[in-house]
Amino acid sequence: MKKVIFVLSTILVLSASNFAFSQELGTPNPNELVVSDVDLTIIFSGFIIALIAIFLFLARHQILRKKLEYDKGDFESKKNRDYEKYHSDWSSDDYIGKKRKSDDEEYKKSLKNSNFPDYYKILKTPQTATQDQIKNQFRLLVKEWHPDRNPDSSTKEKMAEINKAYEVLSDKERRKNYDKYFDVS
Repeated sequence: MKKVIFVLSTILVLSASNFAFSQELGTPNPNELVVSDVDLTIIFSGFIIALIAIFLFLARHQILRKKLEYDKGDFESKKNRDYEKYHSDWSSDDYIGKKRKSDDEEYKKSLKNSNFPDYYKILKTPQTATQDQIKNQFRLLVKEWHPDRNPDSSTKEKMAEINKAYEVLSDKERRKNYDKYFDVS
């Protein structure tokens, strides 16, 4: 790279140091460069080859990238990426764009019906787990229960539970509120 910069800077300095001579009819200028059509074709071809080489160099990681099993497979999650970004079958969309129901009301109702979920058990973490531990465990469970890897009919329900548990336990305020009711039960 240093050699290329040195050569380019030398060419620039030498081209700037050339003196301009007036052109008189009939007198050949000794400093004038005459380039034939064949030479122009060779120079142009060289520039095209250099551009292709630069493009290949910049795109080498994409070209040489190993194709994974996901790339080869025809999975449902690859078909509509835009829809997947904004909609998920794993969690409810009942409060997108609306005000979310109060967690207190939801927890009180669950306590009355005696179906209060143990989010720590769902995520397989202790109650003393840190945010990083919860996030790591969530990622492991998502890899294990992803519908593309696990085609069972109960996979979507399990993913909804995992997402809900992570949604509550990853938010400090919601986790504190959940722990308050979880200790009561």
